[in-house]
Amino acid sequence: MLRRKIYDKLLAWKNNKGKKDAILLRGVRQCGKTYIVREFGKREYKNFIEINFIERPDMQAVFSGNLDVDNMVQQIKLSMPGCQFIPGETLLFLDEIQDVPNARTSLKFWTQDGRFDCIASGSLLGRDYKNEVSIPVGYERQLIMRTLDFEEFIWALGAEVNLKEMLAPYVDGAKRVPEAMHNSLNKYLQEYMVVGGLPEVVDTYIATKDFYQVHLLQEKILRDYQDDIAKYALNQDKIKAKQCFLSIPRQLSKENHKFQYSVVEKKATARKFTSSLDWLHNAGLIDFAYNVNSPWFPLKAHVKEDQFRVYLCDIGLLVAMYGYQLKIALLSDALEGPAKGGIYESLVADILAKRGEELYYYKKEDSTLEIEFILERDCKLVPVEVKARKGSTRSLNELLKMDNIERGYKLTAQNTGVVEKKITLPLYMAAII
Repeated sequence: MLRRKIYDKLLAWKNNKGKKDAILLRGVRQCGKTYIVREFGKREYKNFIEINFIERPDMQAVFSGNLDVDNMVQQIKLSMPGCQFIPGETLLFLDEIQDVPNARTSLKFWTQDGRFDCIASGSLLGRDYKNEVSIPVGYERQLIMRTLDFEEFIWALGAEVNLKEMLAPYVDGAKRVPEAMHNSLNKYLQEYMVVGGLPEVVDTYIATKDFYQVHLLQEKILRDYQDDIAKYALNQDKIKAKQCFLSIPRQLSKENHKFQYSVVEKKATARKFTSSLDWLHNAGLIDFAYNVNSPWFPLKAHVKEDQFRVYLCDIGLLVAMYGYQLKIALLSDALEGPAKGGIYESLVADILAKRGEELYYYKKEDSTLEIEFILERDCKLVPVEVKARKGSTRSLNELLKMDNIERGYKLTAQNTGVVEKKITLPLYMAAII
């Protein structure tokens, strides 16, 4: 079993005796939602009942009428002979609920009843974001599950480490990370870039150590995602959402990584494509990073909603979209050109987003000043500049002149260092800053 951090969140929810909510587990397809809930249910409960509405479409009828818990329990027992509902010892798992809105509504009644724990899960739950219905407000706790993060990837490869504890002594840049540790973490990071965090892909890499087999599987998953777009996107968004999705590698290979509609389609406008990007975001396929017009806390107060960057939900899938030859170049550290900066920027975005960070950047108009990410820490701003290769940090240096900014990070492949307010850290340190 791949060790996943979300398991601990599920366990804390189970052990909260005063809980008054069910879990709604959201996430992009194939990130491991079904697997982790199944393992959780079998390990932590005496009785685990799973209803998958794709495998058992007939079970939709259970939720089509009276949502009284006793009524639903009796109908489930009739449809699934042998299952038991024992108060306090049963987890009911409603999987693939995206097309069964009444199943989501039922979470309110399972919660109010309180005898049985309930987890619901589904992909593309936010796809029809304008017409969501039957949401049991106050009775569901939404958890977002993503593909494996960098630390989980290291765990999967057999290294039981705690990155925060291990790297904490070096995060201020004053001490160098021991070379053996530094080299090992850089190697893991290089592998993570091309493999990513989709559980099936990670398992394939562990089993074969064959990057080509990994690539073939990633290509299949990318086709599956495009099929999902064709199947689930609103009619007016089907083609446009796919165009936006496929444009991401080109967007990140430009000198300016701001999302430009003209890259999707010549003379395209925001009016034509905004809803398609929103659909991709609600489906969990992309993350947004917004430009801010002023580097002051709080960043939300300074967002430019019409200026943003788009990152794919998984760094390995992004690299796969560029083709297998690019993977060879990355693994041999031979990649040059503008695509390199976008890939390394996407790597840091992947690590930060999977930590739950909201992504912001600062690009000053009519100026070359540009900071890839700005973090909020203790009501202060921390700028982060990402360097795929050696180079100066003019933008970071300029921002560090501001009195409201106490420190900033330069992330690079090199070891640590510190010059006044500027701290140089290896890229893998994005996992703990």
